[in-house]
Amino acid sequence: MGLGPRPVARGGRVGGADGGEAGDRPLQEEGPDVGNRALPLAAAAFGGLLGAASALGLTVVDIRERASVLVRDGDRAVMEYRYGQVPFKPYVLRLLSPEGVNVLRDAPADHLHHHALMFAVGVDGVDFWSEAKTCGRQVHRSLGEAVAESAPALARAALTDRLDWVGPALDARPLVREERTLCTYVDRSLGATLLDWRSRLAPAEGRPSVRLAGSHYFGLGLRPAAGLDGAAEFFTAAGKADGEVVRGDERLTRGAWMACAGAVDGKAVTIALFDSPANVRPALWFTMARPFAYVSATLNLHREPLALEAGKPLALRYGVAVWDGRAERDQIEGLYRRWLALEASPGRQAP
Repeated sequence: MGLGPRPVARGGRVGGADGGEAGDRPLQEEGPDVGNRALPLAAAAFGGLLGAASALGLTVVDIRERASVLVRDGDRAVMEYRYGQVPFKPYVLRLLSPEGVNVLRDAPADHLHHHALMFAVGVDGVDFWSEAKTCGRQVHRSLGEAVAESAPALARAALTDRLDWVGPALDARPLVREERTLCTYVDRSLGATLLDWRSRLAPAEGRPSVRLAGSHYFGLGLRPAAGLDGAAEFFTAAGKADGEVVRGDERLTRGAWMACAGAVDGKAVTIALFDSPANVRPALWFTMARPFAYVSATLNLHREPLALEAGKPLALRYGVAVWDGRAERDQIEGLYRRWLALEASPGRQAP
């Protein structure tokens, strides 16, 4: 299976498969916020869309020693986003179920460039997915104002990261500028954690256009926790994911959403990725369960490259939901439809 070069070290290439967690470097649970700082928050009333429950509240903390932003529900971690101390790209490091199960795996030994939940494609022939000397880098520029809002049944925390996509040369000018907004929702009535991922891409200043392309798995990629390797069950609203076979266990399947069910440390979980009908193309879901599990929302760029023109930014929106236990198709479909109904602009952005 490809999914890019398999490096033995950051920026290297070609390694062996690893069936366990030996190659991972899990972060210890954060302690008191000594040395951390609360991000600037904008609070406002927010109308709940996912049912009725007691009032909820989220907090957003900048953990400076590991250059990440942590979203908490009380004292429980919900989502962690790494914006710095990353050689190639910022990404969501952790996404936890309501019972605290982290469903993501970062930089396993078999593919060190698989960063939990990440977004990358090729731009003008530069590979932003893999991590080698010839690959591009997504460079963090700034964080916008974080937003924390609460209301009966639903609470959310949103943050915006501004990125320059640059080529491998040290003096390379940016190819693309991205504004990435992540909005984390907590909905106890459905027992799910919900993440809204929005990327707004535009050619960098001075570039009239760029060409987006790449392999059949490029897009918003999710590497599940090791417990799902070889055991993940993928399904859509129509049933088992049985789309086009690319090679081995790799498939490309159409659908409004793609779900993955399995177990992490003996605890059953379900992960679902959502596609917005407002996206420039319907998602073509890449899935594989063996030798390891992977799922990504792609734009079919390996067959249909996409021209991105100055003054015409590309807006993409995806969702990721996590349940404890096995979520049935009607549960997933219900949350998918409610996710679609969330407001068009999930978070305020600093000027």
